[in-house]
Amino acid sequence: MKLQPLLSVKELHLHFNTYAGKAYVLNGVNLEIMNNDFMGLVGETGCGKSLTSFSILKLIPPGGEIISGEIFFKGDNILIKSEKEMRRIRGQQISMVSQDPSAYLNPLFTIEQQITMVIKQHQDLEKNAITQKAHDLLQIVELPNPGGILKSYPHELSGGMKQRVAIALALSCKPDLLIADEPTTDLDVTIQAQILDLLQKLRKREQLTILMVTHDLAVVAETCKSVTVLYAGKDVETGSVDKVLYESKHPYTKALLEASPNPKTRGQKLSMIPGKLPSTSERQFGCPFSSRCPKAMPICNRVIPTMKQLDEDHKVACFLYEDERVR
Repeated sequence: MKLQPLLSVKELHLHFNTYAGKAYVLNGVNLEIMNNDFMGLVGETGCGKSLTSFSILKLIPPGGEIISGEIFFKGDNILIKSEKEMRRIRGQQISMVSQDPSAYLNPLFTIEQQITMVIKQHQDLEKNAITQKAHDLLQIVELPNPGGILKSYPHELSGGMKQRVAIALALSCKPDLLIADEPTTDLDVTIQAQILDLLQKLRKREQLTILMVTHDLAVVAETCKSVTVLYAGKDVETGSVDKVLYESKHPYTKALLEASPNPKTRGQKLSMIPGKLPSTSERQFGCPFSSRCPKAMPICNRVIPTMKQLDEDHKVACFLYEDERVR
């Protein structure tokens, strides 16, 4: 019997109403995340990674509108839920950590006030139990001197410490799914490694499922179990990290890897992907990568390719693999 995914995003289309007309930014995104998975969602800037994660929480920026698609979480379609129902889901079942914890931490309140406030909103606990839980959460995210940090204000903490506090806030109600949106972008390399190591520990210890939104393929290779590659608001390749990153099939995935820093090519000039992203002002009628693809065929300009199952844990949307199984 096939296991059901914790989260399933199906053919998600989202556009923005702008002064210049409609901007089509998500053009049929598909995701499947199993329980206890650590999935990377990757692609270049502007491909729709963050908008996909905000759509999962039904936190669409002003002007945005989901045109069609479905988002199932634990079997329920999130898109038909009311705002009141979503407030119960956010934080309690799905939490998010962003790249800038300062945007989520109020400079006027202590860390203790902010963590206990979140706990009170979702759990019926006595005051002493809430304070103890806040202390325990800081221990879980491996912050030294939890008692002292609870009394601190955000500006008194380093960037890495604030990110750990943000993770503690996200874990305060024991969510099933944690969305980490570029959680290490603004941190130095040493602190990045510590935060990524912490997320891996938390996934195992807390039985978390994590969706890591990032442009950094090295981060995905180091931490994730599976990965989905987005291009121009559309998933083009998905599967295990070993398959997608080390046996890549889609021309875009290959180009993305060749354009990324690699110890084996140190000192050499990085490759560039020619051309530019397709305009969001027009609907897509073919493969979104066709204008930049060295292997594009006439059909690529006319028809959007569907996902082909290449292996048990590897799918690709490309006409190169339309007729035969990849060897």
